[in-house]
Amino acid sequence: MARKIFIAATGQNTGKTTTSFFLYHLARKKYGRVGYIKPLGPKPAMLRRIEVDKDAALMVQVYGLEKDLRFVSPVVLHPDSTRKVIDGELSADRLRERIVNACAELEKKNDLLIIEGSGHVGVGSVLGLSNARMARLLDAPVLLVTGGGVGNVVDASAMNLALFAKEGVEVRALLANKLLPEKREMVLDYLHRAFAAEPFKVLAGFDYQPVLANPTLRRVANLLELPLHGNKRDARRIINNVQIGAASTQRVAELLRDSTLLIVTSSRDELLVTMANLYQIPEYRAKIVGLVIPGIIPVGRITQQILDRSNIPYLRTQSHTTAELHRIITEDVSKLTAEDTEKLALVRTLAEGFDFETLDALFS
Repeated sequence: MARKIFIAATGQNTGKTTTSFFLYHLARKKYGRVGYIKPLGPKPAMLRRIEVDKDAALMVQVYGLEKDLRFVSPVVLHPDSTRKVIDGELSADRLRERIVNACAELEKKNDLLIIEGSGHVGVGSVLGLSNARMARLLDAPVLLVTGGGVGNVVDASAMNLALFAKEGVEVRALLANKLLPEKREMVLDYLHRAFAAEPFKVLAGFDYQPVLANPTLRRVANLLELPLHGNKRDARRIINNVQIGAASTQRVAELLRDSTLLIVTSSRDELLVTMANLYQIPEYRAKIVGLVIPGIIPVGRITQQILDRSNIPYLRTQSHTTAELHRIITEDVSKLTAEDTEKLALVRTLAEGFDFETLDALFS
């Protein structure tokens, strides 16, 4: 039977999928057979005509787990799934059975099985399938991933640990993630002391990496449900800055920062033409990821021709204001996908500095 690690978290966006990804990467160096499962997935996607969770799709595509596609994401939720369970239209017992059976199949085939939870520890409770309940059903000890603060981490951990304790699940390690480099040692010192009486060990995760949360141009196009025009080879470029082209053309050009997505209204012909021309210059191409062009006024005919000939990537919308676009894009937290090759390479590089042997010993 496989050894198991259940990766839970105190909340969304703490880094469960990134942790699953880099632990799988490191585990393959030590174990001959490493498996992965996300028992309960709230983000449906289609992969080879099979519905799976998006995080499971990432792991399958990157690590070549197609042979396990039937098992890696046994339960995928839809917006009406919880209501169907409460109404008796969907059997919670049947969902539990599918999860347990899928996990059992993967245990037979692997030496180590990484189990990725969903959201905070209580997510899935309405189905009788909270993270804590699933960890108990699957007889899996827990790695609890948290943020990188002190007070908020201790408080959030206390609530989540209570649910694990209620289910009789063993938490063996807490991974403090997204640590600010300048506060890393101080935060870890306080967390070690705050949890000194607990039976689990506090481990250090990655320093905060803004680039991992920043969207690619393709992500923004999908988020806004807009077609990407121009150079589609730049769709994977990471957007580090979102700026609004409200100042004079010269001033906007001077203020461009690294890897910028610039929002320019359709009436700003001079600015659009200037950006299209600057995109041809290598120094500026590094700064300009692309344009988002809102506005009900059509782009001028000559300006449109210049945009198209320059091949600058752009998104055109008449249904969003500049302020709405800026809010939607900057508030979005980008999730890893198999197409995010630059981000995935960074995660693998960061993983090499992680003390896998200590973690592995805790789950032996």
